[in-house]
Amino acid sequence: MKIYKNAFPSGGHFFFEDRLTYDILKKVFIFGVFIMSRSKNLVFLIASMIIFGTNGLLVANISLSSAEIVLMRTFLGFIFLLAVVAARRSFSFAELKADIIPATVGGAALGLNWVLLFGAYRCAGVSISTLVYYCGPMIAIILSPIVFKEKLTANKLIAVIAVAAGMLCISGNVSKGSDMQTGILMGAGAAALYALIIIVTKRVTHMSGLNCSAYELFISFIVMVLYLLVSGVKLPVIPAAEDIVNVLIIGFVNTGLAYYMYFSALQKLPAQTSALISYIDPLTALIVSAALLDEKLGAVQLLGAALILGGACLGELKIKIDARR
Repeated sequence: MKIYKNAFPSGGHFFFEDRLTYDILKKVFIFGVFIMSRSKNLVFLIASMIIFGTNGLLVANISLSSAEIVLMRTFLGFIFLLAVVAARRSFSFAELKADIIPATVGGAALGLNWVLLFGAYRCAGVSISTLVYYCGPMIAIILSPIVFKEKLTANKLIAVIAVAAGMLCISGNVSKGSDMQTGILMGAGAAALYALIIIVTKRVTHMSGLNCSAYELFISFIVMVLYLLVSGVKLPVIPAAEDIVNVLIIGFVNTGLAYYMYFSALQKLPAQTSALISYIDPLTALIVSAALLDEKLGAVQLLGAALILGGACLGELKIKIDARR
């Protein structure tokens, strides 16, 4: 039996009866490393979307108010991302100075956006609130000709119409003054802030996505502190014993870790791939709310869900028609 050294890139001694076995295993290992390196970013992005999709489940199981949850989420998420940024030594005050206005506006909008979204979860349920919230990108598309001087293409116009029809399916039979109506209105407010975040984020041209997110979480935390003080809430916020685990998860995992994975993958994947995969988030939210929160959608609401998510997805696609000559 022969000893072949350094059969794998990591080194070491391995025993093989023939050279053929050695060569095959070496090639399989190298091919596996190659595939993993290519798919790692895809796995990161998909995992982050699935994690984001469980936010509603966590919020439903935390007894704090929406604003208090956002306060804890932004603080813990900022601490996590601050550690990552510090370890990478990637922060630049010059970049922050160049982008400080859009990044600050985005951070303030992010905090208020989460307050409205989490409030919508509790009034209208996770599934309906998520669908209303995902009208945000369509609002940004409608405003893009004014804000960015972008042409409203045919597929984007169809997408806007589909989302509007989906909203009618969801909200058509809602009673006035009901919790459902309040939740839908809060979800619509969150969607408008989501659109604002999309718009101002496009103005951030110097900071990396990770650094910008860390700064925006810091601004969101400050805004939440001020919001709670004005609301007469005593600080610091101390979660109940039964809430601590869920608060830590929504802060460190669903914000810090998920943001890290999201922006790590975003830098290395095509923009259209990232945009389409992002719709795993609302799909996860719908599945989780149906399976674990017993939120069942009716036939008309399911049609509305298909129109909203399908329309939003269509808005991300670049439809190319090959001209036949």
